[in-house]
Amino acid sequence: MAVARPIRMLGAVGILLCLFLVFHLNQTPSAFGGKLINGMKKDPLLDPTGEPAGTFLWRATENDYSPDSANTARTNAALVALVRNEELDDMVSTMKDLERTWNSKFNYPYIFMNDKPFTEEFKRRTQAETKAKCQFELVPDEHWKVPEWINEEIFKESAELLKEQGIQYSEMISYHQMCRWNSGFFYKHPALKEYRWYWRIEPNVKFFCDVDYDVFRYMEDNNKTYGFTINLYDAPESIPNLWPETKRFLAAHPDYLVENNMWEWLTDETRPDHNMKAQGYSTCHFWSNFEIGDMTFFRGEKYEAYFDHLDRAGGFFYERWGDAPVHSIALGMLEDASKVHWFRDIGYNHIPYLNCPNSPKCSGCTPGKSYDGADFLAKEDCRPSYFKHVGTH
Repeated sequence: MAVARPIRMLGAVGILLCLFLVFHLNQTPSAFGGKLINGMKKDPLLDPTGEPAGTFLWRATENDYSPDSANTARTNAALVALVRNEELDDMVSTMKDLERTWNSKFNYPYIFMNDKPFTEEFKRRTQAETKAKCQFELVPDEHWKVPEWINEEIFKESAELLKEQGIQYSEMISYHQMCRWNSGFFYKHPALKEYRWYWRIEPNVKFFCDVDYDVFRYMEDNNKTYGFTINLYDAPESIPNLWPETKRFLAAHPDYLVENNMWEWLTDETRPDHNMKAQGYSTCHFWSNFEIGDMTFFRGEKYEAYFDHLDRAGGFFYERWGDAPVHSIALGMLEDASKVHWFRDIGYNHIPYLNCPNSPKCSGCTPGKSYDGADFLAKEDCRPSYFKHVGTH
């Protein structure tokens, strides 16, 4: 029996609609910020990348961001760097890039921190790179020194074992102190007391893209807690007991685990050897040499309790717990996943990894190239797991 023409047309439209939906469900939904449940078919940064959509953006062309304005549009935020005097040339290089691409428009202050007094040359040359205020601070001794419960002999024995496993910086006590300070003390520095927001910067990093909006205002207006660019695996040999201690902490504080957490990302088994050596932790983390964050989170009861638990466990010295996995695990457990933001539009490089968007505002890097070096570095990229379990924002 013949089917009426309108029915045939309706059926054809239905089939086309189904095919359209199937096609889009199997595409990389980078433009939509969804989860890549079928895996990362291609790097989202190969797609055209623009500014964050659907929100008001504060611009220097429309607001007063002059350095000494009494009615500035700047929020209470600062650029923060832990840096040594001997890293001056590399720090100046970082500042040149950041001033060229962003801060010359917004003039947020720099706060440099050091466990030794800064030289006059350091002060003079860094201030010469910016119209913004530069502040030079000493890290308080009580924030930096090795805590009294750490046994020096056990530290030396542990450091030797880590060295035998190829763990970089394991014998440098100052590196362990730095990781502990960045994990639980930077936000307690008196110079940061009046500030809520920070952008962590480091010597010898590169910024590739012009950013024409106030990133701190973006975070504040959109209720974000933490922003990152690069997402990597850690060396599991450096943190074998971080996850067991984390689980002990959660057992004591089960109510601290938020509903919309990032647990699947923290326990993803894409690299089972990592899970095995790290006793259940994927080792995925936000690479914290770049982070834009809300210090309210770190100053809060939950994070402080978590850090204190880890600190007493001794892993900052007996192992080589870094601030990157500590920050990342804490955010993954204690903060709503929607409050973490991937700054896909900020081109960034800390050797050897990159975040390089496909944008006319960027130059000096190859869009979608996540590393610069040997191909084995590709497997250290944990974005596919993050995009699968959390999303591309």
